[in-house]
Amino acid sequence: MAARDTARVPAWVEPMLAKADGGRLRSGPEWAYEYKLDGYRAAMRIAPDGTTVLTSRNNIDFTAEFRGVTGVLDLDGQAALLDGEVVVYNEDGRIDFELMQERRGRYVKHQSSLRRDEPFDDLPVRFLAFDLLQLGERSLLASPYDERRRLLTTLPMPDLHKVSVVRAVTFAELDADHRSPADFLAHAADAGYEGVVAKLRSSTYQPGHRPDSWLKHPFIQTAEVIVCGWRPGQRSFTGTLGGLLLGAHDPATGDLVYIGDVGTGFSQAARADLVTMLTPLERRTHPFATTPPREDTTRARWVEPHLVGEVVYRQFTRGGRVRHTAWRGLRADKSPDDVRAPRSTGQAAPEPAPSEPAPPLGPKITVQAGNRRLTLSNLDKPLFPDGFTKGEVINYYSRVAPVLLPHLAGRPVTFIRFPDGVGGQQFFEKNAPRGAPDWLPTVTLPSTGSRSGRGEGTIDYALLDELPALVWAANLAALELHVPQWTVGPGATRRPPDRLVFDLDPGPGTSIVDCCRVAERLHDVLLADGLTPFAKTSGSKGMQLYCGIRTADPAAPSAYAKRLAQRLARETPATVTAVMVKAQRAGRVFVDWSQNNPAKTTVAPYSLRGREHPTVSTPLTWAEVRACRHVSHLTFTADDVLDRVETHGDLLAPLLETQAPLPAR
Repeated sequence: MAARDTARVPAWVEPMLAKADGGRLRSGPEWAYEYKLDGYRAAMRIAPDGTTVLTSRNNIDFTAEFRGVTGVLDLDGQAALLDGEVVVYNEDGRIDFELMQERRGRYVKHQSSLRRDEPFDDLPVRFLAFDLLQLGERSLLASPYDERRRLLTTLPMPDLHKVSVVRAVTFAELDADHRSPADFLAHAADAGYEGVVAKLRSSTYQPGHRPDSWLKHPFIQTAEVIVCGWRPGQRSFTGTLGGLLLGAHDPATGDLVYIGDVGTGFSQAARADLVTMLTPLERRTHPFATTPPREDTTRARWVEPHLVGEVVYRQFTRGGRVRHTAWRGLRADKSPDDVRAPRSTGQAAPEPAPSEPAPPLGPKITVQAGNRRLTLSNLDKPLFPDGFTKGEVINYYSRVAPVLLPHLAGRPVTFIRFPDGVGGQQFFEKNAPRGAPDWLPTVTLPSTGSRSGRGEGTIDYALLDELPALVWAANLAALELHVPQWTVGPGATRRPPDRLVFDLDPGPGTSIVDCCRVAERLHDVLLADGLTPFAKTSGSKGMQLYCGIRTADPAAPSAYAKRLAQRLARETPATVTAVMVKAQRAGRVFVDWSQNNPAKTTVAPYSLRGREHPTVSTPLTWAEVRACRHVSHLTFTADDVLDRVETHGDLLAPLLETQAPLPAR
């Protein structure tokens, strides 16, 4: 590019910004709708000879970093200035900001290496244009949106993999197809976009302004933040970064104010890179206009407020704090001067239905759950490191109850309780705890272990057959629910197993992606044996396969599952093992057949897991299993699962309808 004409590249124009729509997508013939993209905002400035300069939202030169999209457009000697976004796609064909962040990290390292003069060739990027601000010598800033879009769509796009135009649709076009803006919104969500932007069709382009004519409707709440300090990690994070202390400028005064912290969402590499970047910026005192609360800044190491990042958050409180945050990455395209604190969002979660226990602010509340009145406590206590509270746990279990309870009915439940939250002390509990309500159904069964709890050789299991029992358990911080593959009958008799389970556990160097490949093989074998397999994630690292079965022999499922596991291990010993020995599991998926033992339990479908985020053991479609190419494809949180249930219902519901005799071989 050095030999070409950069002098005639159009001048940079400060981009126009979108205002939040307050949760109400605008509707009417005066509006058009575009996908909200999840990448780096950029201006593509093209000289008459084709010389192209990419410039960030803050006039930072992006050309070297994203050279792959430069020099693509041939406009027959015309200059042009396009507004758009540079994005990266994942293997699933969706825009992936996390991949863009990883690419950015590699670019920064490339720039500081001995190879910095060589072109940076990495993941391919794409420039998606959504506005045209200049064509030839004509400025289009005063032209209406419809005219700018018309001209933009007439530009030749010779390589759509590198440069293309973001789809836009007007209200009138949607209406002609008997669709609504809400339908477009739903399609954007299904396609993995960050949200939708509604644009007034008559509006001009207002550089540097955030008017009411561009209104964004995001699916997640994100905020730009200024990194003002950090805490060293503890326990498993000793020696690296534990969390960041965040700031932003008060919209009213312009003062730099403390707005909270973030301690999750970092990869190990990101933690190490941030420490490297922050160490040279350290200062003795905090940079805020007023001193933050002492309890928020224990062990803080302050830095000059030069770095801008982005977080996902659930709530911005009236006290000026972001809550339930997760880190998304640094934003090299943003300036600290432009970072403003979000507006208060009040409560984090929507109001629940009247029959559901609500997550209130007070320490205790009495709620109606089904036909029972329950007293709930400490509902604002965070139980997960990302801030997910006990109230939110109860809210989740209450809302997912219609699809969860059928998988618990008649099955003695083993709890894993986290009274001090994930990261604190946890314990298994088989016996219904003292103080359990009189109406809670229990079943007394012989103990299979050496210690029997409070009874001589027996255990009093809780049965969670109805909503009040599920809410009661959630109030005990019983995050995980584990059940056997059999149910109890009259007189506390144990019926024969009605489910067959294979637990696919990824060994070191493997992931759920490898489990999916093994699951596909098991699927075909089980079908050939007359069984109907169903898949779910474990909510942790692996997954399980279930089949509905009929058998009179409690030992038969283990024997059958063991034969299949050993068969797969013989056929592909490099990728599958059927033995639990850790030395044989590196690089392999362990097909655990032993959970069919009547004494063992498996995490229930729709159960939360005690991990860094409120992930859930989630039923899957086989299309999802076959398409999985990254761990993120099959990682679902409580919020994700509630949305999935609305869309799919219970994917495991046919387990009872598809019961078949267990093969004898």
